[in-house]
Amino acid sequence: MNGTVFHTQQFLTYHNEGKFQFHHLLFYDRKRIVAVLAGGFRESGKVYDSPLGSSYGSFVTEDISAVTALAIVEAFEKYIKEKGVHEVYLTSAPVIYQPILTQNLDFALLYRDFAYQRHYISHAIELRNGILPFDRFQPKARNYIRRIIRDHLEVRVEEVPKSDLLRGLEEFYPILLENKAKFGVKPTHTLEDLVKLHEILPDLMKLFLVRVNDEPIAGSLLFLANSRVAIIFYHMLRYNFDEYRPIYLLMNSVTRWAQENNYSFVDIGVSQDTNDANPMTPALSLIRFKEKFDSRGVLRSTMWKSYKQ
Repeated sequence: MNGTVFHTQQFLTYHNEGKFQFHHLLFYDRKRIVAVLAGGFRESGKVYDSPLGSSYGSFVTEDISAVTALAIVEAFEKYIKEKGVHEVYLTSAPVIYQPILTQNLDFALLYRDFAYQRHYISHAIELRNGILPFDRFQPKARNYIRRIIRDHLEVRVEEVPKSDLLRGLEEFYPILLENKAKFGVKPTHTLEDLVKLHEILPDLMKLFLVRVNDEPIAGSLLFLANSRVAIIFYHMLRYNFDEYRPIYLLMNSVTRWAQENNYSFVDIGVSQDTNDANPMTPALSLIRFKEKFDSRGVLRSTMWKSYKQ
């Protein structure tokens, strides 16, 4: 009901063996699995973290009752205490990833004295039947897109076919490195990681490139997280080509493609000021930019509990 590709062992196998101390759990009601928990240990087994090595974790279930949710959390706590764990961190996917709106597990965790350790503000665009995403963009965004398409015939957006994704990644990755270096950071994934993920999960990624006279100047790499949500994991441009507003062109193409392929949301990621000491501090300029595309804020929350005596 609330699972994503990030919860699957197939996804997690892209990590080199030994990088993480994975310790995944299955929860049974008699002989029937009612929940799974992808995660593992840190700090010599004193911390249990879900996710570990991916974006979203916490419990994955069917549409369970409140009673079942309470029983799952109770069983988990008993197990964790037996293992001598001192702290637990659980970061679930935002509610937009669920086809059924329920917070029974959140209630069960809070009832058992878990607390919210942090919230990140993420943004998502809801894709509504019968309405083009472009038509709900702010007027300035629509005007940029129309002007570039009208006045710059040398600019085009390429939807890279799955059969040609490796070639596309090789063209996109230098843009990603250049963009991240501008802010003094490195991408989460190496090019080898992305190639390996494509080999393991050939339907995981979708890539769009913006070209000027065939030269790639920007790109959006989507991870198709589940049947409801496509997440823009990397959204990068070469800044010396900013006059072409390539991110605006990409937002138009990505949202149109996602709607045509029956996704309910495009998740465009968290908007935090990574230079601030408080990890929850919002990057307001980034938020204002995302809101130009009719996005709304959704919470990416982490629950925490200490078991130290």
